[in-house]
Amino acid sequence: MKNGEQYYLTESPIRSALIRLALPIMASSFFSTAYNLTDMIWIGKLGSTALAGVGAGGMFLWFSSGFSNLARMGGQVHTAQSIGRKQMRRAREYSWGAVLLAALLGLLLGSICILFPGGLIRLLRIREEETIRLGMRYLRITGGMVMIPFLNNTLTGLYTARGNSRLPLIANTAGLACNMLLDPLLVLGPGIIPRMEVTGAALATVIAQCISLSVFVIHMIWLEGRGSEKIEENQRKSETDAEVDAALLWPPMRPDREALDGILRIGFPAGMQTCAYCFFSMILTTLCAGYGSGAVAVQRLGGQIESITWNAADGFGTALNAFTGQNYGAGKHDRIRKGFWFATAVCAAWGGLFTLIFLLLPEQISRLFFYEPEVIAICVSYLVIVGLSEPFMSAEITAGAALCGLGKTAIFSAASIVLTGCRIPLAFYLTRRGYGLEGVWWALTLTSMAKGFFMTTVFLLVCRKNRIHSSQPSVRR
Repeated sequence: MKNGEQYYLTESPIRSALIRLALPIMASSFFSTAYNLTDMIWIGKLGSTALAGVGAGGMFLWFSSGFSNLARMGGQVHTAQSIGRKQMRRAREYSWGAVLLAALLGLLLGSICILFPGGLIRLLRIREEETIRLGMRYLRITGGMVMIPFLNNTLTGLYTARGNSRLPLIANTAGLACNMLLDPLLVLGPGIIPRMEVTGAALATVIAQCISLSVFVIHMIWLEGRGSEKIEENQRKSETDAEVDAALLWPPMRPDREALDGILRIGFPAGMQTCAYCFFSMILTTLCAGYGSGAVAVQRLGGQIESITWNAADGFGTALNAFTGQNYGAGKHDRIRKGFWFATAVCAAWGGLFTLIFLLLPEQISRLFFYEPEVIAICVSYLVIVGLSEPFMSAEITAGAALCGLGKTAIFSAASIVLTGCRIPLAFYLTRRGYGLEGVWWALTLTSMAKGFFMTTVFLLVCRKNRIHSSQPSVRR
Protein backbone atom coordinates (compact mmCIF):
# COMPACT_ATOMS: atom_id res chain seq x y z
CA MET A 1 0.00 0.00 0.00
CA LYS A 2 1.29 3.43 -0.88
CA ASN A 3 1.28 6.14 1.71
CA GLY A 4 -2.12 7.62 2.34
CA GLU A 5 -3.75 5.23 -0.11
CA GLN A 6 -6.85 3.19 0.78
CA TYR A 7 -7.81 -0.22 -0.51
CA TYR A 8 -11.35 0.29 -1.69
CA LEU A 9 -13.28 -2.94 -1.23
CA THR A 10 -16.14 -1.63 -3.34
CA GLU A 11 -14.50 -2.11 -6.72
CA SER A 12 -12.52 -5.37 -6.79
CA PRO A 13 -14.09 -8.76 -7.61
CA ILE A 14 -15.79 -9.97 -4.44
CA ARG A 15 -13.89 -13.20 -3.88
CA SER A 16 -10.48 -11.77 -4.63
CA ALA A 17 -11.18 -8.71 -2.45
CA LEU A 18 -12.21 -10.87 0.51
CA ILE A 19 -9.42 -13.40 0.08
CA ARG A 20 -6.75 -10.72 -0.33
CA LEU A 21 -7.92 -9.00 2.83
CA ALA A 22 -8.73 -12.16 4.81
CA LEU A 23 -5.59 -14.24 4.26
CA PRO A 24 -3.23 -11.95 6.21
CA ILE A 25 -5.84 -11.63 8.97
CA MET A 26 -6.28 -15.40 9.14
CA ALA A 27 -2.52 -15.88 9.20
CA SER A 28 -2.36 -13.30 11.98
CA SER A 29 -5.09 -15.21 13.83
CA PHE A 30 -3.08 -18.41 13.52
CA PHE A 31 -0.08 -16.64 14.94
CA SER A 32 -2.25 -15.34 17.76
CA THR A 33 -3.39 -18.89 18.48
CA ALA A 34 0.18 -20.14 18.35
CA TYR A 35 1.11 -17.22 20.60
CA ASN A 36 -1.34 -18.42 23.27
CA LEU A 37 -0.60 -22.11 22.85
CA THR A 38 3.13 -21.47 23.15
CA ASP A 39 2.53 -20.09 26.63
CA MET A 40 0.38 -23.07 27.52
CA ILE A 41 2.88 -25.65 26.27
CA TRP A 42 5.68 -24.27 28.40
CA ILE A 43 3.49 -23.58 31.41
CA GLY A 44 2.10 -27.11 31.06
CA LYS A 45 5.54 -28.37 31.98
CA LEU A 46 4.95 -26.81 35.40
CA GLY A 47 1.78 -28.88 35.97
CA SER A 48 -1.98 -28.42 35.78
CA THR A 49 -1.99 -26.13 38.84
CA ALA A 50 0.14 -23.57 37.00
CA LEU A 51 -2.07 -23.92 33.92
CA ALA A 52 -5.18 -23.36 36.03
CA GLY A 53 -3.63 -20.27 37.64
CA VAL A 54 -2.69 -18.74 34.30
CA GLY A 55 -6.10 -19.69 32.93
CA ALA A 56 -7.83 -17.95 35.84
CA GLY A 57 -5.78 -14.79 35.32
CA GLY A 58 -6.35 -14.98 31.60
CA MET A 59 -10.09 -15.11 32.19
CA PHE A 60 -10.06 -11.52 33.40
CA LEU A 61 -7.88 -10.45 30.50
CA TRP A 62 -10.52 -11.96 28.25
CA PHE A 63 -13.22 -10.08 30.14
CA SER A 64 -11.33 -6.81 29.73
CA SER A 65 -11.03 -7.42 25.98
CA GLY A 66 -14.73 -6.53 25.77
CA PHE A 67 -13.77 -2.94 26.47
CA SER A 68 -11.09 -3.17 23.81
CA ASN A 69 -13.68 -4.45 21.34
CA LEU A 70 -15.86 -1.47 22.19
CA ALA A 71 -13.21 0.87 20.80
CA ARG A 72 -12.20 -1.43 17.96
CA MET A 73 -15.66 -2.26 16.61
CA GLY A 74 -16.98 1.28 16.87
CA GLY A 75 -13.91 2.71 15.17
CA GLN A 76 -13.64 -0.02 12.54
CA VAL A 77 -17.28 0.11 11.39
CA HIS A 78 -17.43 3.91 11.17
CA THR A 79 -14.03 4.13 9.51
CA ALA A 80 -14.92 1.52 6.88
CA GLN A 81 -18.27 3.15 6.11
CA SER A 82 -16.64 6.61 5.87
CA ILE A 83 -14.04 5.26 3.46
CA GLY A 84 -16.83 3.69 1.40
CA ARG A 85 -18.39 7.16 1.14
CA LYS A 86 -14.88 8.61 0.46
CA GLN A 87 -15.18 10.91 3.47
CA MET A 88 -11.53 10.60 4.49
CA ARG A 89 -11.40 13.38 7.04
CA ARG A 90 -14.33 11.79 8.87
CA ALA A 91 -12.57 8.44 8.75
CA ARG A 92 -9.55 10.00 10.48
CA GLU A 93 -11.73 11.46 13.22
CA TYR A 94 -13.27 8.06 13.92
CA SER A 95 -9.85 6.38 13.85
CA TRP A 96 -8.30 8.68 16.41
CA GLY A 97 -11.42 8.57 18.56
CA ALA A 98 -11.07 4.79 18.73
CA VAL A 99 -7.35 4.99 19.61
CA LEU A 100 -8.01 7.52 22.37
CA LEU A 101 -10.85 5.47 23.82
CA ALA A 102 -8.75 2.26 23.79
CA ALA A 103 -5.90 3.99 25.65
CA LEU A 104 -8.18 5.43 28.34
CA LEU A 105 -10.02 2.16 28.94
CA GLY A 106 -6.72 0.26 29.04
CA LEU A 107 -5.32 2.57 31.70
CA LEU A 108 -8.45 2.22 33.84
CA LEU A 109 -8.67 -1.56 33.70
CA GLY A 110 -4.90 -1.97 34.08
CA SER A 111 -5.04 -0.02 37.34
CA ILE A 112 -7.78 -2.33 38.66
CA CYS A 113 -5.74 -5.45 37.82
CA ILE A 114 -2.68 -4.07 39.60
CA LEU A 115 -4.55 -3.01 42.74
CA PHE A 116 -7.03 -5.87 43.18
CA PRO A 117 -5.70 -9.10 41.58
CA GLY A 118 -6.58 -11.28 44.58
CA GLY A 119 -10.17 -10.11 44.78
CA LEU A 120 -10.65 -10.73 41.07
CA ILE A 121 -9.20 -14.26 41.12
CA ARG A 122 -11.24 -15.28 44.17
CA LEU A 123 -14.44 -14.40 42.32
CA LEU A 124 -13.96 -17.68 40.42
CA ARG A 125 -14.24 -19.65 43.71
CA ILE A 126 -11.11 -21.65 43.03
CA ARG A 127 -10.24 -23.76 46.07
CA GLU A 128 -6.50 -24.39 45.70
CA GLU A 129 -4.48 -21.57 47.29
CA GLU A 130 -1.52 -22.24 44.99
CA THR A 131 -3.72 -21.75 41.93
CA ILE A 132 -4.98 -18.46 43.39
CA ARG A 133 -1.45 -17.27 44.12
CA LEU A 134 -0.22 -18.03 40.60
CA GLY A 135 -3.29 -16.45 39.06
CA MET A 136 -2.70 -13.24 41.01
CA ARG A 137 0.92 -13.10 39.90
CA TYR A 138 0.02 -13.58 36.23
CA LEU A 139 -2.88 -11.10 36.33
CA ARG A 140 -0.93 -8.32 38.03
CA ILE A 141 1.69 -8.31 35.26
CA THR A 142 -0.35 -8.96 32.12
CA GLY A 143 -3.45 -7.14 33.37
CA GLY A 144 -1.45 -4.16 34.52
CA MET A 145 -0.18 -3.67 30.96
CA VAL A 146 -3.51 -4.36 29.29
CA MET A 147 -3.45 -1.00 27.50
CA ILE A 148 -0.85 -2.45 25.10
CA PRO A 149 -3.07 -5.24 23.68
CA PHE A 150 -5.99 -2.79 23.70
CA LEU A 151 -4.09 -0.51 21.33
CA ASN A 152 -2.90 -3.45 19.22
CA ASN A 153 -6.46 -4.73 18.86
CA THR A 154 -7.85 -1.32 17.94
CA LEU A 155 -5.11 -0.53 15.43
CA THR A 156 -5.61 -3.94 13.82
CA GLY A 157 -9.28 -3.10 13.28
CA LEU A 158 -8.53 0.36 11.90
CA TYR A 159 -5.92 -0.84 9.43
CA THR A 160 -8.28 -3.60 8.32
CA ALA A 161 -11.08 -1.05 7.82
CA ARG A 162 -8.90 0.79 5.34
CA GLY A 163 -8.12 -2.48 3.52
CA ASN A 164 -4.61 -3.04 4.90
CA SER A 165 -4.41 -6.41 6.63
CA ARG A 166 -0.72 -6.93 5.92
CA LEU A 167 0.61 -4.61 8.61
CA PRO A 168 -1.33 -6.35 11.43
CA LEU A 169 0.15 -9.63 10.15
CA ILE A 170 3.67 -8.21 10.34
CA ALA A 171 3.05 -6.78 13.82
CA ASN A 172 1.59 -10.00 15.20
CA THR A 173 4.32 -12.13 13.61
CA ALA A 174 6.99 -9.99 15.24
CA GLY A 175 5.27 -10.38 18.61
CA LEU A 176 4.90 -14.14 18.19
CA ALA A 177 8.56 -14.60 17.29
CA CYS A 178 9.53 -12.68 20.40
CA ASN A 179 7.16 -14.69 22.58
CA MET A 180 8.37 -18.05 21.25
CA LEU A 181 11.95 -17.04 21.98
CA LEU A 182 11.32 -15.67 25.47
CA ASP A 183 8.89 -18.31 26.80
CA PRO A 184 11.34 -21.19 27.32
CA LEU A 185 14.03 -18.77 28.52
CA LEU A 186 11.93 -16.99 31.12
CA VAL A 187 9.64 -19.86 32.19
CA LEU A 188 12.25 -22.60 32.66
CA GLY A 189 15.40 -20.48 32.97
CA PRO A 190 18.07 -22.58 31.25
CA GLY A 191 21.73 -21.88 32.07
CA ILE A 192 22.40 -18.64 33.89
CA ILE A 193 18.91 -17.23 33.21
CA PRO A 194 16.75 -17.33 36.38
CA ARG A 195 13.75 -19.69 36.35
CA MET A 196 10.67 -17.42 36.67
CA GLU A 197 7.88 -19.91 35.77
CA VAL A 198 4.48 -18.14 35.66
CA THR A 199 6.08 -14.73 36.12
CA GLY A 200 8.31 -15.45 33.13
CA ALA A 201 5.34 -16.38 30.98
CA ALA A 202 3.63 -13.10 31.91
CA LEU A 203 6.73 -11.04 31.14
CA ALA A 204 7.22 -12.81 27.80
CA THR A 205 3.62 -11.98 26.86
CA VAL A 206 3.94 -8.30 27.77
CA ILE A 207 7.26 -7.87 25.96
CA ALA A 208 5.85 -9.53 22.84
CA GLN A 209 2.80 -7.24 22.90
CA CYS A 210 5.10 -4.21 23.13
CA ILE A 211 7.01 -5.43 20.07
CA SER A 212 3.74 -5.70 18.12
CA LEU A 213 2.69 -2.19 19.12
CA SER A 214 6.07 -0.78 18.12
CA VAL A 215 5.51 -2.05 14.55
CA PHE A 216 2.25 -0.09 14.33
CA VAL A 217 3.82 3.04 15.81
CA ILE A 218 6.80 2.95 13.44
CA HIS A 219 4.47 2.60 10.46
CA MET A 220 2.27 5.43 11.67
CA ILE A 221 5.13 7.89 12.22
CA TRP A 222 7.54 7.06 9.41
CA LEU A 223 5.30 5.94 6.58
CA GLU A 224 1.95 7.59 7.22
CA GLY A 225 3.78 10.72 8.28
CA ARG A 226 4.91 11.10 4.69
CA GLY A 227 1.31 10.68 3.59
CA SER A 228 0.32 13.67 5.72
CA GLU A 229 2.18 15.91 3.26
CA LYS A 230 -0.15 14.64 0.55
CA ILE A 231 -3.15 15.37 2.76
CA GLU A 232 -2.12 19.02 3.14
CA GLU A 233 -1.49 19.33 -0.59
CA ASN A 234 -4.88 17.87 -1.50
CA GLN A 235 -6.70 19.95 1.09
CA ARG A 236 -5.27 23.10 -0.44
CA LYS A 237 -6.64 22.00 -3.81
CA SER A 238 -10.13 21.13 -2.60
CA GLU A 239 -12.34 21.64 0.40
CA THR A 240 -14.33 18.42 -0.11
CA ASP A 241 -13.51 15.35 1.92
CA ALA A 242 -14.24 13.08 -1.05
CA GLU A 243 -11.20 14.43 -2.88
CA VAL A 244 -8.80 14.06 0.03
CA ASP A 245 -6.79 10.82 -0.05
CA ALA A 246 -5.92 10.81 3.64
CA ALA A 247 -3.52 8.85 5.79
CA LEU A 248 -5.78 7.74 8.61
CA LEU A 249 -3.50 7.64 11.62
CA TRP A 250 -0.84 10.32 11.22
CA PRO A 251 -0.60 13.10 12.16
CA PRO A 252 -2.77 12.78 15.29
CA MET A 253 -6.18 14.34 15.00
CA ARG A 254 -8.51 15.46 17.76
CA PRO A 255 -11.86 13.62 17.41
CA ASP A 256 -15.04 15.59 17.89
CA ARG A 257 -17.95 14.78 20.20
CA GLU A 258 -20.02 13.34 17.37
CA ALA A 259 -17.27 10.88 16.40
CA LEU A 260 -16.88 9.63 19.97
CA ASP A 261 -20.65 9.26 20.34
CA GLY A 262 -20.78 7.28 17.11
CA ILE A 263 -17.99 4.95 18.26
CA LEU A 264 -19.73 4.32 21.57
CA ARG A 265 -23.10 3.74 19.92
CA ILE A 266 -21.74 1.08 17.59
CA GLY A 267 -19.05 -0.32 19.86
CA PHE A 268 -20.90 -0.56 23.17
CA PRO A 269 -23.10 -3.55 22.22
CA ALA A 270 -20.10 -5.44 20.80
CA GLY A 271 -18.04 -4.73 23.90
CA MET A 272 -20.80 -5.78 26.26
CA GLN A 273 -21.27 -8.96 24.27
CA THR A 274 -17.63 -9.93 24.85
CA CYS A 275 -17.88 -9.08 28.55
CA ALA A 276 -21.11 -11.06 28.91
CA TYR A 277 -19.60 -14.04 27.08
CA CYS A 278 -16.65 -14.02 29.45
CA PHE A 279 -18.91 -13.55 32.48
CA PHE A 280 -20.87 -16.65 31.51
CA SER A 281 -17.60 -18.53 31.11
CA MET A 282 -16.58 -17.43 34.59
CA ILE A 283 -19.77 -18.93 35.99
CA LEU A 284 -19.00 -22.15 34.14
CA THR A 285 -15.49 -22.01 35.60
CA THR A 286 -16.94 -21.97 39.11
CA LEU A 287 -18.93 -25.07 38.13
CA CYS A 288 -15.81 -26.76 36.72
CA ALA A 289 -13.84 -25.82 39.86
CA GLY A 290 -15.96 -28.31 41.79
CA TYR A 291 -14.27 -31.05 39.76
CA GLY A 292 -10.72 -29.88 40.62
CA SER A 293 -7.98 -27.72 39.12
CA GLY A 294 -7.59 -30.19 36.23
CA ALA A 295 -11.12 -29.43 35.05
CA VAL A 296 -10.43 -25.67 35.24
CA ALA A 297 -7.21 -26.12 33.28
CA VAL A 298 -9.01 -28.11 30.57
CA GLN A 299 -11.79 -25.54 30.28
CA ARG A 300 -9.31 -22.72 29.78
CA LEU A 301 -6.84 -24.62 27.62
CA GLY A 302 -9.62 -26.32 25.67
CA GLY A 303 -10.83 -22.91 24.61
CA GLN A 304 -7.32 -22.05 23.44
CA ILE A 305 -7.12 -25.25 21.37
CA GLU A 306 -10.56 -24.57 19.93
CA SER A 307 -9.43 -21.07 19.02
CA ILE A 308 -7.57 -22.60 16.08
CA THR A 309 -11.03 -22.73 14.50
CA TRP A 310 -12.69 -19.59 15.75
CA ASN A 311 -9.64 -17.34 15.40
CA ALA A 312 -9.45 -18.26 11.71
CA ALA A 313 -13.20 -17.67 11.31
CA ASP A 314 -12.87 -14.43 13.23
CA GLY A 315 -10.07 -13.36 10.89
CA PHE A 316 -12.25 -13.97 7.86
CA GLY A 317 -15.11 -12.29 9.72
CA THR A 318 -12.95 -9.21 10.30
CA ALA A 319 -12.34 -8.98 6.56
CA LEU A 320 -16.07 -9.45 5.93
CA ASN A 321 -16.83 -6.69 8.44
CA ALA A 322 -14.62 -4.19 6.59
CA PHE A 323 -15.93 -5.38 3.22
CA THR A 324 -19.55 -5.03 4.37
CA GLY A 325 -18.92 -1.62 5.94
CA GLN A 326 -17.28 -0.12 2.86
CA ASN A 327 -19.89 -1.52 0.46
CA TYR A 328 -22.76 -0.42 2.71
CA GLY A 329 -21.27 3.06 2.83
CA ALA A 330 -21.03 3.03 -0.98
CA GLY A 331 -24.59 1.68 -1.33
CA LYS A 332 -23.46 -1.50 -3.16
CA HIS A 333 -25.80 -3.93 -1.48
CA ASP A 334 -25.59 -6.74 -4.00
CA ARG A 335 -21.92 -7.20 -3.10
CA ILE A 336 -22.78 -7.51 0.60
CA ARG A 337 -24.89 -10.66 0.25
CA LYS A 338 -22.54 -12.31 -2.23
CA GLY A 339 -19.60 -11.62 0.06
CA PHE A 340 -21.50 -13.00 3.04
CA TRP A 341 -22.32 -16.33 1.40
CA PHE A 342 -18.77 -16.78 0.15
CA ALA A 343 -17.31 -16.09 3.61
CA THR A 344 -19.85 -18.38 5.29
CA ALA A 345 -19.03 -21.27 2.97
CA VAL A 346 -15.29 -20.92 3.51
CA CYS A 347 -15.53 -20.65 7.30
CA ALA A 348 -18.04 -23.49 7.68
CA ALA A 349 -15.77 -25.77 5.63
CA TRP A 350 -12.84 -24.79 7.85
CA GLY A 351 -14.87 -25.56 10.96
CA GLY A 352 -15.86 -28.94 9.51
CA LEU A 353 -12.20 -29.82 8.98
CA PHE A 354 -11.41 -29.24 12.64
CA THR A 355 -14.45 -31.17 13.73
CA LEU A 356 -12.85 -34.18 12.04
CA ILE A 357 -9.46 -33.44 13.62
CA PHE A 358 -10.90 -33.12 17.13
CA LEU A 359 -12.93 -36.32 16.71
CA LEU A 360 -10.07 -38.38 15.28
CA LEU A 361 -7.08 -37.10 17.29
CA PRO A 362 -8.33 -35.95 20.71
CA GLU A 363 -5.83 -37.90 22.81
CA GLN A 364 -2.83 -36.92 20.70
CA ILE A 365 -3.79 -33.25 21.00
CA SER A 366 -4.39 -33.53 24.75
CA ARG A 367 -0.97 -35.06 25.38
CA LEU A 368 0.71 -31.99 23.90
CA PHE A 369 -0.38 -29.98 26.93
CA PHE A 370 -1.15 -32.34 29.81
CA TYR A 371 0.79 -35.12 31.51
CA GLU A 372 -1.58 -36.35 34.22
CA PRO A 373 -3.74 -39.27 32.89
CA GLU A 374 -6.92 -38.06 34.60
CA VAL A 375 -6.56 -34.57 33.11
CA ILE A 376 -5.86 -36.02 29.65
CA ALA A 377 -9.13 -37.96 29.89
CA ILE A 378 -11.04 -34.76 30.71
CA CYS A 379 -9.43 -32.95 27.77
CA VAL A 380 -10.32 -35.80 25.38
CA SER A 381 -13.99 -35.59 26.32
CA TYR A 382 -13.91 -31.81 25.86
CA LEU A 383 -12.46 -32.02 22.36
CA VAL A 384 -14.82 -34.76 21.19
CA ILE A 385 -17.99 -33.04 22.43
CA VAL A 386 -17.15 -29.41 21.71
CA GLY A 387 -15.61 -30.34 18.38
CA LEU A 388 -19.07 -31.08 17.00
CA SER A 389 -19.97 -27.39 17.07
CA GLU A 390 -17.07 -25.98 15.03
CA PRO A 391 -18.94 -25.35 11.71
CA PHE A 392 -21.86 -23.73 13.55
CA MET A 393 -19.53 -21.51 15.55
CA SER A 394 -17.86 -20.39 12.32
CA ALA A 395 -21.24 -19.54 10.79
CA GLU A 396 -22.13 -17.49 13.86
CA ILE A 397 -18.92 -15.48 13.59
CA THR A 398 -19.38 -14.61 9.90
CA ALA A 399 -23.03 -13.64 10.35
CA GLY A 400 -22.13 -11.48 13.34
CA ALA A 401 -19.31 -9.77 11.44
CA ALA A 402 -21.65 -8.96 8.54
CA LEU A 403 -24.31 -7.58 10.88
CA CYS A 404 -21.75 -5.38 12.63
CA GLY A 405 -20.49 -4.15 9.26
CA LEU A 406 -24.02 -2.88 8.61
CA GLY A 407 -23.90 -1.09 11.95
CA LYS A 408 -26.40 -3.55 13.50
CA THR A 409 -24.23 -4.37 16.50
CA ALA A 410 -27.14 -4.12 18.96
CA ILE A 411 -29.13 -6.83 17.18
CA PHE A 412 -26.22 -9.23 17.01
CA SER A 413 -25.02 -8.58 20.56
CA ALA A 414 -28.46 -8.94 22.13
CA ALA A 415 -29.11 -12.26 20.39
CA SER A 416 -25.64 -13.56 21.22
CA ILE A 417 -25.88 -12.60 24.89
CA VAL A 418 -29.27 -14.31 25.32
CA LEU A 419 -28.24 -17.53 23.59
CA THR A 420 -24.85 -17.69 25.29
CA GLY A 421 -26.52 -17.07 28.64
CA CYS A 422 -28.60 -20.21 28.08
CA ARG A 423 -25.41 -22.18 28.69
CA ILE A 424 -25.64 -21.55 32.41
CA PRO A 425 -29.02 -23.17 33.23
CA LEU A 426 -28.37 -25.88 30.63
CA ALA A 427 -24.98 -26.75 32.16
CA PHE A 428 -26.40 -26.92 35.69
CA TYR A 429 -29.29 -29.05 34.46
CA LEU A 430 -27.09 -31.52 32.61
CA THR A 431 -24.52 -31.88 35.39
CA ARG A 432 -27.29 -32.65 37.88
CA ARG A 433 -28.88 -35.15 35.49
CA GLY A 434 -25.84 -37.37 35.71
CA TYR A 435 -23.66 -36.06 32.88
CA GLY A 436 -21.13 -34.64 35.32
CA LEU A 437 -18.43 -32.45 33.82
CA GLU A 438 -19.44 -33.54 30.32
CA GLY A 439 -22.71 -31.71 30.89
CA VAL A 440 -20.75 -28.44 30.75
CA TRP A 441 -19.16 -29.46 27.45
CA TRP A 442 -22.57 -30.39 25.98
CA ALA A 443 -23.99 -27.02 27.06
CA LEU A 444 -21.23 -25.30 25.10
CA THR A 445 -21.86 -27.41 22.01
CA LEU A 446 -25.65 -27.21 21.90
CA THR A 447 -25.74 -23.43 22.36
CA SER A 448 -23.05 -22.93 19.68
CA MET A 449 -25.14 -24.92 17.23
CA ALA A 450 -28.20 -22.84 18.07
CA LYS A 451 -26.28 -19.58 17.65
CA GLY A 452 -24.96 -20.59 14.23
CA PHE A 453 -28.46 -21.27 12.89
CA PHE A 454 -30.03 -18.24 14.56
CA MET A 455 -27.42 -15.62 13.58
CA THR A 456 -27.50 -16.63 9.94
CA THR A 457 -31.28 -16.33 9.95
CA VAL A 458 -31.11 -12.92 11.65
CA PHE A 459 -28.68 -11.59 9.04
CA LEU A 460 -30.92 -12.67 6.18
CA LEU A 461 -33.95 -11.07 7.85
CA VAL A 462 -32.04 -7.81 8.37
CA CYS A 463 -31.03 -7.85 4.71
CA ARG A 464 -34.64 -8.31 3.66
CA LYS A 465 -35.89 -5.58 5.98
CA ASN A 466 -33.25 -3.11 4.80
CA ARG A 467 -33.59 -4.18 1.16
CA ILE A 468 -29.99 -5.31 0.96
CA HIS A 469 -30.45 -7.47 -2.10
CA SER A 470 -29.69 -5.11 -4.96
CA SER A 471 -27.36 -2.27 -5.82
CA GLN A 472 -29.91 0.32 -4.73
CA PRO A 473 -28.95 1.91 -1.42
CA SER A 474 -31.42 1.96 1.45
CA VAL A 475 -32.00 4.95 3.67
CA ARG A 476 -29.37 5.02 6.42
CA ARG A 477 -30.41 5.89 9.90
